[in-house]
Amino acid sequence: MLVEIHQDEVLTGEAVALDVQPLGYFLQALGALIDALVSVALLVAGSVILGSLVAQGALSEATATIAVITLIVVVTVVVPTVVETASHGRSLGRLAVGGRIVRSDGGAAGFRQAFIRALTGVLEIYLTLGALALIVGAFTPRSQRLGDLVAGTYSERTRAPKLPPPAPGLPPGLEVWAATADVGRLPDRLARRISQFAREAGVMDPDARARLAASLAAEASEHIAPVPAVPPETLVRAVAAVRRDRELHALALESQRVAALTAGLDSARGLPPR
Repeated sequence: MLVEIHQDEVLTGEAVALDVQPLGYFLQALGALIDALVSVALLVAGSVILGSLVAQGALSEATATIAVITLIVVVTVVVPTVVETASHGRSLGRLAVGGRIVRSDGGAAGFRQAFIRALTGVLEIYLTLGALALIVGAFTPRSQRLGDLVAGTYSERTRAPKLPPPAPGLPPGLEVWAATADVGRLPDRLARRISQFAREAGVMDPDARARLAASLAAEASEHIAPVPAVPPETLVRAVAAVRRDRELHALALESQRVAALTAGLDSARGLPPR
């Protein structure tokens, strides 16, 4: 059996598809820029300190050269590896944009992935001024840079988008109508427009709101039965509420059927209930 995996899904080791949201291309670039600026600041600060020590005669030029090379390695490889490993895929830049590094299967990234990303980052971020990372990220499905492709990681969104406000419930006085109303023939496109109106009517201009409600009510009246004798906006809100409640009820029944089927299969296999 073939399983179709979409771009925003991750297939775990148990063949379970997880719906995840990769961090966007520009947010990843912004996070990488913040991390790069922090690294540059550390390099500048360390260079200034080493320069002052050489000027004071506390360090020889040969020792200072070794110290500069060590500083570069520590700032560009060691520090990113330690920070990413200790913070489970986060850094200052990714904290700012709301992301973290995870494995391609959705698991937490470890030391190996962090070290590969940091080592590759020397080439694609510092030596090419980020050009290589930007080019590779623009042509990969999850905006993965070269280090992500080599390490088997990607940047996952950790800040969930704000949920839309809940749609209002059934207008009072229409409970009897809602119990028997036929709204199943409503076209999906019209149903989406009605649902959107029910959510956003409170912030609309009164005149535009009245005109749109009258237009939607006229369209909906051709697909519902019976049509209650109520104002257009009340009819639109009622249709939206009835469709939402019935769809939620259908989803609940489907979940119950899946749970019962799963329990039956587990019982047949002699497995304990989940």
